[in-house]
Amino acid sequence: MKLPLLYPIIDFASFAPAPDSFLAVSRFAEELVRAGATLIQYRDKSSESGHILGCARELRRITRDRARLIINDYPDVCLACEADGVHLGQDDLSPANARNIFSAAGRPDLWIGYSTHNVDQVRLADRMPVDYIAVGPVFATASKASPDPVIGLDGVRAARQLTSRPLVAIGGITRQNCIEVRRAGAESLAVISDLLGPPAKAVEDFMRVLG
Repeated sequence: MKLPLLYPIIDFASFAPAPDSFLAVSRFAEELVRAGATLIQYRDKSSESGHILGCARELRRITRDRARLIINDYPDVCLACEADGVHLGQDDLSPANARNIFSAAGRPDLWIGYSTHNVDQVRLADRMPVDYIAVGPVFATASKASPDPVIGLDGVRAARQLTSRPLVAIGGITRQNCIEVRRAGAESLAVISDLLGPPAKAVEDFMRVLG
C-alpha cells in the first residue's frame, strides 16, 4: 500500500455543537477533496452510533471514486458505509479482531491503521495484522483531552527504525513543521487543526511544502 503525504483527519468535535455541524463536516470534506486530498479519516468520539453512521455515509458519498475514506474506531461503521478501512487506537478493538470481522464480511482487503505512542507499542504493532502504523503525538496537540506524552522528531526516527510498514506521524503537525517530520521518516502526515481554515488553501500549502 502507498499512503499520501497528507492524511487529513476530520474530527467531528471541531465542528460540534453547532446546529449545522453535519453540513459543516460535509462542506469541509468536499473542499478537502477538491483541493487534492486523496485520503480522509473521519473521527467522532462522542456522537451516538446513528449520527456517526449518517456522517460516514455522507463522507463516503463525497469521497467515492475520489479519495479513500478511513473510519476511526468502528469496523462496523466502516463496512456499513463501504469505507476503505478503519483506524484503531490502543483502547479500541484489536487489529486481529477487526481483521477477522472484515474477513467474515468478505472484505479482507480493507485497510487497518493502528495508533502507537512509544517504541514499545510500535514494536508490538509491527507484529499485528495492520497496514500502517501511526505514531505520536509528535508535538503538543489540542485535539485530544488527555494526550499521550510528546515523542518529538526523535520518536518518529526511532519508530522508523522499528518497522518497515508505512508510518503516519500525528500530533501538532502544521505547515511550519511538516517538512521536519517528513525528513524524520514518516511517509504520511496526519493533520487536524491546521486544516480548519480555509481547508482548500491549507491542503495546497501542505502539498507545496511537502513537494
